[in-house]
Amino acid sequence: MSSAPTPDDDSLLDEFLEDRGHDTQTWEESYNKKQCPECGGLHDGNARTCTVCGWSPA
Repeated sequence: MSSAPTPDDDSLLDEFLEDRGHDTQTWEESYNKKQCPECGGLHDGNARTCTVCGWSPA
């Protein structure tokens, strides 16, 4: 019997990938906006890059 992934599973996967040089950061959510994890800038939901600092998810 299988179970649904837990938040611990997600953090273990992120840690595994980061240890091997992968960037696992993604947009944070703030109400109905995307928030840049680098500078905290808020953007519309369709944003691809941060217009404040230039960050984008890999």
